[in-house]
Amino acid sequence: MNFTETAWQVFNKSIEDYHVLDNVDTPINNAFPADSLERILYAKNWIDTVQWHFEDIIRDENIDPTEALKLKRRIDASNQQRTDLVEYIDSWFLQKYKDITPKNDAKINTETPAWAVDRLSILALKVYHMSMEAHRESASEEHRLNCQKKLDVLLDQKKDLSTSIDQLLTDIENGDVKMKVYKQMKMYNDESLNPILYQKDQK
Repeated sequence: MNFTETAWQVFNKSIEDYHVLDNVDTPINNAFPADSLERILYAKNWIDTVQWHFEDIIRDENIDPTEALKLKRRIDASNQQRTDLVEYIDSWFLQKYKDITPKNDAKINTETPAWAVDRLSILALKVYHMSMEAHRESASEEHRLNCQKKLDVLLDQKKDLSTSIDQLLTDIENGDVKMKVYKQMKMYNDESLNPILYQKDQK
């Protein structure tokens, strides 16, 4: 089993585990061994899955404004966790490939392996929920057919993205691509970088 096949299985286990209770406050129960890549991937998708449902909830037009603000804070925190974990996954890949010397003409990819994996994790969620809509009995036949067409596109995208990720990892292993990682350096959560936050302390 190659990397993306493993990742896809782990992502879907996370999604299925979450939907047992389908509650954003459900504690994560990550059964994969400590320090394993599967454990990291499960944690990554769990964050994505909870945030997916945060985004659903906050779009309720009747949501209480106070609760919406609390939820926005949780979404901000979740985004930071997601970014931190993506960078951790890249660190895992850097360690894995630390003894590989890139060729003199090695290329640099537009995104790191972990950010491509991030896209695959979100895609797993899209496939899961679009499949639900394509088979939802309470929906109209037209709705189900439209969703099935979208699902077919998502599955095609999954095939292409998986191939691209596996090719990227092979190219890194062969020295054809140089793995170079830049921290995201998000500013909005940093009290020393967000003007709204640091100006508050200067008043």
